[in-house]
Order: sequence, then C-alpha cells, then structure tokens
Amino acid sequence: MPDATAFALPSDMPVIHADEPVLAFGGSYSNLQATEALLAAADRHGIPPARIICTGDVIAYGADPRATLDRLRGAGVAIVMGNCEEQLAAGAADCGCGFVSGSACDRLSAAWFDFAAARITDEARRFMAMLPRRIDLIIGGRRLAIVHGAPSRINRFLFASDDDAGFAAEIALAGTDGVIGGHCGLGFTRIVGGRIWHNAGAIGLPANDGTSRGWYSILTPRRDGFSLAVHPLGYDYRAAAAAMRAAGLPEDYADAIETGIWPSFDILPIAEQAATATPLSPEPIAWPETAPAASAGLSDSPPASVELDALETLWFNTGTLCNIACEGCYIESGPRNDRLIYLTRAAFETVLDEAAGLYPGLREIGFTGGEPFMNPDIVAMIGTALTRGYRALVLTNAMRPMRRHGDALRALRAAHGQRLAIRVSLDHYTQAGHERLRGDATWTPAIDGLRWLAREGFALSVAARLDSGTEDEAAMRAGFAALFNVLDIPIDASDPAALVLFPEMTGTGTVPIVTETAWRAMRRRGRDAMCRTSRMVVHRKGSAMPEIVSCTLLPYEERFSLGTTLREASRAVTIDHRHCAQFCVFGGASCSGAR
Repeated sequence: MPDATAFALPSDMPVIHADEPVLAFGGSYSNLQATEALLAAADRHGIPPARIICTGDVIAYGADPRATLDRLRGAGVAIVMGNCEEQLAAGAADCGCGFVSGSACDRLSAAWFDFAAARITDEARRFMAMLPRRIDLIIGGRRLAIVHGAPSRINRFLFASDDDAGFAAEIALAGTDGVIGGHCGLGFTRIVGGRIWHNAGAIGLPANDGTSRGWYSILTPRRDGFSLAVHPLGYDYRAAAAAMRAAGLPEDYADAIETGIWPSFDILPIAEQAATATPLSPEPIAWPETAPAASAGLSDSPPASVELDALETLWFNTGTLCNIACEGCYIESGPRNDRLIYLTRAAFETVLDEAAGLYPGLREIGFTGGEPFMNPDIVAMIGTALTRGYRALVLTNAMRPMRRHGDALRALRAAHGQRLAIRVSLDHYTQAGHERLRGDATWTPAIDGLRWLAREGFALSVAARLDSGTEDEAAMRAGFAALFNVLDIPIDASDPAALVLFPEMTGTGTVPIVTETAWRAMRRRGRDAMCRTSRMVVHRKGSAMPEIVSCTLLPYEERFSLGTTLREASRAVTIDHRHCAQFCVFGGASCSGAR
C-alpha cells in the first residue's frame, strides 16, 4: 500500500473493510427496472447491501427518479455522490455532467434534469447533499478510492482509450492502490504503473454496444489483491423505455435503452466510437497478477462500404498551389505543391454537363484548393456554377489572391445574392493561435479580407481547427463570438454551419477503421460520411484529364480514385482511411455547406 503520509484523507470519509465479495455499480439513471434487477442479482450472488457500492448518478435519464433513489436508500446501499446528485441537491440549473454547451448531450440532458428536479423531495435533496464524494474500500490488503468521475473532479470523463498519464495522476492524487469510478457510462479496467483503475460501468443505460444490457462488477478478495469479474445485467428494458415515453421524456433515451446505441456520441473518443454496436465480453482478471489490455477489442466486422445515395455537393479542387504553407494542411497545399494542377474552365464545364444529366438534385458546387483564387479561371467557373442555378461555396484564406478579384466578386454577389457563399479559413480567434498553423504575418490580411466580405454583404462562414487538447468547443465558440463582435462580423458563432469547427487530424498513431457494424449504428444516429453525398474532381499533374475521387481529403491516393466520369464515380466506396474515421464518421465533420 502507498505511504499513508503521502496523502491526507478526510476524517469523516467512509471506509469499507471487505473480507468477502463486494459489488460495485454505477449509473442507475432513474431506471427503476434496472435497479430492481441489480438488487436481485446481488441477492443471487449472496452479496448483502452492506457490500454494495454505487459510484453515483442514481438519478438521471429515466422515468423514476424518486422511486429509484428511495429503493437504493431503503436497501442500505452505499452511494458516492455523483454530479447529478450534487446539482439536484444544490438546486442548480443543469446536471453538471460536463457536456459541451449546445451539444446533443447538453440539449437532451436539460429535459430529464427538469423532470427529475420537479419530482424529488426536499428531504431527498438533503440526503443527496450529505453523500460522500469518496468511499474507500480496503479489500485483499489493497486500498481503493471509489469516486464518481475522478479524485480531482466529480465530472471528469476518463475513458479506456485515454493516455496513461491521466490515470496515473488521478490515482496518485487519491493516494491509493487504485480507483473505482463511473460517470462516463462505459466500464473498463486499466493497469497503470502497477496500480488499477476500474470503471464499473452503468446499469441504467446500455454500454453503446448494441445490446440492452447494463453492467456491474464483483470484487472478490484474495491473499494479495482481488479478482474482478464484470457481469452483464439483464432487466425489463422494454418496461423502462415505455415508462420514459409515458413520462414524456426524450425519445432518444428510450430508443437507446431498446437498441443499445447511445443517442449521441459527443463525449466519446474515437476508439470508443469505433466500438459502437460491438457487444462487450470483458474477461475476469486477478489483480495484481494479471493486467488487462488498455481498451476492449473491436469487432472483426469488415470496413464499412458507403453508397452514393444522392450527389448533393460536387467539389472541384482548383489546384494545390497556395499563397501560404500551413502546418498540418489536410492536403499539403503550398507555394510549391502542384501535384494537382489548375483545373480549367473547359474541364469544369464538361463535368457540370454530365452532372446536369445524371443528378438533377445536385444543389451545391464547392471550390477548394490550394487557394482557389489563384486559379486563373476561378471567377469564370464560379459564374458558370451560379448561372446554372447552383449554390457556389468557395473555401479561401481571404488574403491577397481573393482581394485581387474584389470587383468581379462584387458583381457576382450583386447578380446572384446569397447563392454565392464564401467560407474563410481562420484557424483560431487569436492571432497567435491562427499564425501557429498559418505562419507569420497571415492574421492581418485574413482579418482584412473577412471584414471586406462582411461589409460587402456576402453569405459568409468561417472554418477553424478544434484542438481538444487545449480548449473545448464551448471555449472556441465563445472566443470567436467575441472576435466577431469586435470586428462587426455578422456570423453566429453558436451555429455549426456558420462557424465550422474541424476536428483534430493527426498523421501518427493508430486510428480505428469504421467498421460496417459501427457505421450502420452510427448512421442511424445521424453520423455521416461525405462520400455518401459528394464527390470531388481533381486534375493530377501528368494526367491527361481530370479524375473523380471520393472525398475532398483524399485527392492523391489511387484507391480512392473512381474514374474520369461521374457515372463511373457513382459506385460505393470503402471508408477505411484514417481521415474517414477522424474527420467524417467519428469526427462528425463535413466540408459541405449543404448538409
């Protein structure tokens, strides 16, 4: 055990000494049916309530907040305070889960929180306010801190795929041999630096694994340490879903209980998203003798194949030459990269002619690069697209190449109004953050170009990079909102279509592929892939004619080249590139303005 002088424990912190098996579970989530099933399972295991510990969030998404809390209180189960108990006890305005403001999780949580707050008593609030934030369990000669999110913060999300450093720091802060937590809703076990972190999962919602099961854990003491077995919990999930619908709660959660797929993937890292709809089968371990893998294995389902349902956006890469060289450019554009040569107006019109016959529903023409305004034919191509009735979306850095076409752009806007849309790449709301990626002396001309577009009345949006390692989406949107206000730019930073935040894109490390299993499940929940509704035209250096590729992010790889005509390019594509996962399906992003 660690040196007792290395940390200070609260004098009133509960400590449970266990010489027999202990059951740990989390996330009852106001699901009375699952709670009753959990207590029945404990009875079958011969584990009395005195050796049952809940990691918190007794009250959340389900239909029976008061009855669920009363049932666990009446049984005498030990309960750690979760963020939901903390917020309800304090009469707060929201659940305090740590969801990004405006995200799907944030919106959905508002409904159940108001529902629960209206149905619990003042006495229940006082009970929740007195719950301990930590309970220590001494078992098999080892000491474990049982918390909700993490020792440092009640609502910290930690997932199986997170780096060792986060777990090591939290266990060190606890000053114990390990930690049992909850909050993220997905059970897992990690061994870091010889110490253990175990998330007991949740019983009130499924584990996003395509089954209706909840999960709980049993720790059995041994001479040195304990064995740990994770058990599925079956219960009358149909009755739980029906109760939620009868209570008028969001359909999303009732559907999740029945399908086993979460209503949103906002909080999930890529690895956990990739495991969507993959049934869990955790193996028992004996600790400290055995160490489990860092995360659950993924399904052996083949890579997903995506059909072109309808061509909604047809992209044209105007050439990879650009006036600046950006750090981490998705397609390595720059002053010296001419791997994609300038697309000509004649080639552009040939493709448009074919599109008119094949895809009468096509509504948007996108122009990307490089810097599109370096292409000598760019104004003519934009004009042709607009004249033919399409919306034209032009991606630009808004610097000198664009400004040279100021008079022509004014004329196009005057003739076609808001069907001409300009999206400006501004990677951060600060000069330092922008120039870290774009290079020195790029901020002022970009801002000048953005202000000019705003003054001239163009349909305007901004695209930025989201680095979740430094700030979250809410902070980014708040920062841009302040910038737009100062600059008098009429862009609503809270609108995802007006301020487009592209996800992190790394070229190193392992990125899980999008499996057929995960794609089917996530597609049902609104996740998409650009290749389902778009294609891009490129002209590779040395090629006699342009080609069609599946995606704006994959202009160079031959296996994503689909031929020289749109008819050839209508076939299905396999989304097994790291960009498919990082950007589209798990990143939730799109280059299009039509979606």
